[in-house]
Amino acid sequence: MTTYVLVPGMWIGAWAWRDVTATLRARGHDVYPLTLTGVADRAHLLGPDTDLDLHTEDVVRLIEAEDLRDVVLAGHSYGGMPVSAAALRVRDRIRHVVYVDSGPLPEGTSQLDISGGEVQGDAVPPRDWDAGADPVLLAGLGETALDRLRRLSTPHPAASVRQPVGAHATSKDLPTTLIACTFPLEQVREMRAAGHPFFAELTEAEVIGLPTGHWPMLSEPEALAGHLEQIG
Repeated sequence: MTTYVLVPGMWIGAWAWRDVTATLRARGHDVYPLTLTGVADRAHLLGPDTDLDLHTEDVVRLIEAEDLRDVVLAGHSYGGMPVSAAALRVRDRIRHVVYVDSGPLPEGTSQLDISGGEVQGDAVPPRDWDAGADPVLLAGLGETALDRLRRLSTPHPAASVRQPVGAHATSKDLPTTLIACTFPLEQVREMRAAGHPFFAELTEAEVIGLPTGHWPMLSEPEALAGHLEQIG
């Protein structure tokens, strides 16, 4: 049995991991999908101070409160930022860190630095979830999955994407795997070799390809669960 903690990206909560969670639990594993403060079922807690530090605390508190050890800690998209910071704080409890179409951004870098644009107010509204307008990131999502995203996604705390990441674990600190979905493996290798900030701190990481869109827990849940199980 392996213990998994699954952290979602922007706008989505633990619900997005439902199919992956069910598959892993059916195979005998212990799985803890997490909703970050201010999003989904915890949207009522969103405020101007809901930042990256608080999201890191969410991950740390779950692991410590449940007394989890030998954990495979997975972060999807933005979730990779609090995962990398939390992994350093509780590294003695972590077996492996997994980034799902994500990565540990360099210290001093914020999610907003990577995504660009301006953020007004306390929250970032969900995207339109229009597969026709964004065929790469939304690849593999059928109408049922897109409908779930439209209904269940919530605004994401703006302070968390404005705050730069501080001290955090890299692939030199803990065994690490990148599950690359929207970037072909050869492109990932080239970008990593060039020191691109997406992959600069994954120099020691194993890289696995899962060709699909940016939300593989919805587009390819069985395949994603399989990769997580092999890593565990």
